[in-house]
Amino acid sequence: MNIITGYAKGMKLETLEGDATRPTSQRVKEAVFSMIQFDIEGANVLDLFAGSGALGLEALSRGAKKASFCDLSRDAVDIIIKNAKKSKMFDKCRISACDYSQMIRGIAGKEKYDIVFIDPPYKDNVICDALKKLYNSGALSENAIIVCESGVEDIFGDDEETRNKFYICKKSRYSITYITLLKPNTEDKR
Repeated sequence: MNIITGYAKGMKLETLEGDATRPTSQRVKEAVFSMIQFDIEGANVLDLFAGSGALGLEALSRGAKKASFCDLSRDAVDIIIKNAKKSKMFDKCRISACDYSQMIRGIAGKEKYDIVFIDPPYKDNVICDALKKLYNSGALSENAIIVCESGVEDIFGDDEETRNKFYICKKSRYSITYITLLKPNTEDKR
């Protein structure tokens, strides 16, 4: 897996061995960044379930101002650190070894993010919970874009309350992968 374009174009990223993580395919990554390409410059990025850090580092390479990475796996965090240093973008990174809930609690009231990547293991089925926590934390900028990568078409399931806090900008399917682009429904904000 490589960084597609920008400052670190062509840099090969390290990934974890085995099937503990499922890196975003190059095809899906290209599609995602095609969808958000005009929103990246100067953005503050949050990469939850970061794995190798590929999504956040791609955003930095394309002009994002800074990126926060979160992964529960210490091995994944070590890979993110290695990739951030190798790409010479480490100084723009905040990397945390923690659960997504801990990360969101830690940034609540302190940070605002313009782009958020949510790409958990498909079997975990936690996207809706992460969205709810992000929305309630106040960590989303008014025009934030949330990119969700999942194995199901409907990331909200029967949680209508959380569904109403967002509006869907775009949905796409790439083989078994569904990409859902969301924005917070600012009319529903307190």
